[in-house]
Amino acid sequence: MAERPEAPPVETTTAPRSTELVHLPPVADAGPTPPEPDPDRLGDVDEWGRSERMRAVARALYDPMYRHWFRAEWEHLDRIPTEGGALLVANHAGAVPPDAPVIMHGIETELDRPVYGLADHMFRDIPVVGTLWSRMGGVVAHPDNAYRLLHDQGQLVLVFPEGIKGPGKHVSERYRLRRFGRGGFVEIAMRAGVPIVPIAVVGAEESMPVLAKSTTVARAMGLPYIPFTVGYLPAKFRLRVLEPVRLDVEPGLDRYSRSRIMDESEAIRGRIQEELHDMLRRRRSIWFG
Repeated sequence: MAERPEAPPVETTTAPRSTELVHLPPVADAGPTPPEPDPDRLGDVDEWGRSERMRAVARALYDPMYRHWFRAEWEHLDRIPTEGGALLVANHAGAVPPDAPVIMHGIETELDRPVYGLADHMFRDIPVVGTLWSRMGGVVAHPDNAYRLLHDQGQLVLVFPEGIKGPGKHVSERYRLRRFGRGGFVEIAMRAGVPIVPIAVVGAEESMPVLAKSTTVARAMGLPYIPFTVGYLPAKFRLRVLEPVRLDVEPGLDRYSRSRIMDESEAIRGRIQEELHDMLRRRRSIWFG
């Protein structure tokens, strides 16, 4: 059984820029509004760039890793809505985080619902990779994009409020959640009038741990550091879906109480942290669960 982690220290360092799913920026700092989708787009590619044919291929290729390498197991998957919009919020870890594909694959195969993952815009700009990312369901992390997905289209949207600070943790700090930004994800859920569904994930921290960091080469690349790690290890994944958080506010307002937003954000972070502690106490082995 893994030892219970100590209380999380205050985080003051800046994590490296990365291409994994990240947290929503606050509405006021979101930058220019993204272009409207093209209603005349042809084929099975939707207005966000997602292709169901590509997702089907990806699911077929990824399924053996999901079932036999990570051996992912879910608790309370029925708490994720089968219809209507919902914002999925989870802890984030791993040098190249494996939690996003595990969550998206599990929900899509078990519930037969597509999941859109919010990510930094730089990922979209990488040739070839950016196109594949979009085809898999990646969407630029902009509040307007999240609002249209959640409110207008009633989709499931996955976000990691820790942002790149989560994957930047050293292995010795595993399962100590970082600050959940400035609560942008809570504000979006308020505006869209959808529930927030917290998910606690155990296994990602050990599957690709950050063993060390280098700043020498990173500075030349404009990054704070480059992590040193190993390939995906067969850590067993356990995912626990918490009770949805339904925010009792009027949707569609331009502004919401900043203190309420931060209180809800910290409360959700605290719930996920407590569940992680409980899951770790119950875990007998990193590799066998």
